[in-house]
Amino acid sequence: MIELTVDATGLARSRFAVSPLHEAAATLLPWGLRPGPDADPWVARARRVLRRARLPLLSELALDGGGYVPDFLSPHPSGPSPTVEEELEQVRATPPERVLGELEALRDGRPRNGLAGAELPAAVRQAMARGGGYVARQAADEMRRYWELAFAPHWEAAKAALDAEVDRCAGVLARHGAAGLFNSLHPGVRWDDDGTLRVDSRFTVALPVPLVVVVPSLVAAEPGVAVDPTQGGRRPPMLAYPVRDTAITKSIAPAAPAAEMARLLGHTRAGLLASLAQPASTAQLAARHFLSPATVSYHLGVLHRAGLVARARSGRSVLYRRTPAGTRLAGNH
Repeated sequence: MIELTVDATGLARSRFAVSPLHEAAATLLPWGLRPGPDADPWVARARRVLRRARLPLLSELALDGGGYVPDFLSPHPSGPSPTVEEELEQVRATPPERVLGELEALRDGRPRNGLAGAELPAAVRQAMARGGGYVARQAADEMRRYWELAFAPHWEAAKAALDAEVDRCAGVLARHGAAGLFNSLHPGVRWDDDGTLRVDSRFTVALPVPLVVVVPSLVAAEPGVAVDPTQGGRRPPMLAYPVRDTAITKSIAPAAPAAEMARLLGHTRAGLLASLAQPASTAQLAARHFLSPATVSYHLGVLHRAGLVARARSGRSVLYRRTPAGTRLAGNH
């Protein structure tokens, strides 16, 4: 159990934030390897990207079981909705002593709190030998690559769902106060009248805190609290809790085409046509179907020449949509 005691001033300073790098770093935890059946498809895909890409530091720090992922990979959001570039710069600028302190916490564990130590992988030890600043720079470079490969195509839709959750919480706060808000987040999170926020956890932590940063997550399978693991650390805790939104799943997951349409057009073209119930770009369709943009562009060209899809520019993107003929062929999809 994690118990965070927050006084009235700390409660007034507590805030919500939507963090792109938190979502990326959360897939390095065990639930990124074994996401639940209702998790969004890109959560499971992220670990496949991690295995295939050349990201030695992140690959070594990813967990298969229990343990600790260093917090500098997902810095505290500087505002309510930082960009990924702002957060990558935070990673790069992490003080070297904090980087090394968190990696030492990973190595030594925190037995009193239920965190066992673990031998540091070779790639991590080699990076540490070059200093905490080097580790921070390498981590920022790898997080950028990981983000571009696994998350960037989905972030617009994911952020919309997370922003909607923050708006929901604002309404609960206005109508039911802070206690009602915390008690609405998840069954494993509860606010008690003694001013203590209790979060179900296999770790044991009890401490007074100056505030709490609350981060909704589409990746997290259960609530989690990032408590400063460094000796004498004073960074406020960050509480992440899972959000499940059917709208985001529908917008990211590819629609299944009818068997007859798949036989007529081929599975790939039928799947793309089924996905175009709402306009989408080549990049969005590529990410949704785990195809290369070139492959998607080729098949959309065939569908366009057949009069089944139309295209129009929207800002910097070209969006494809079904024509009436395409809609009739797709039926209810």
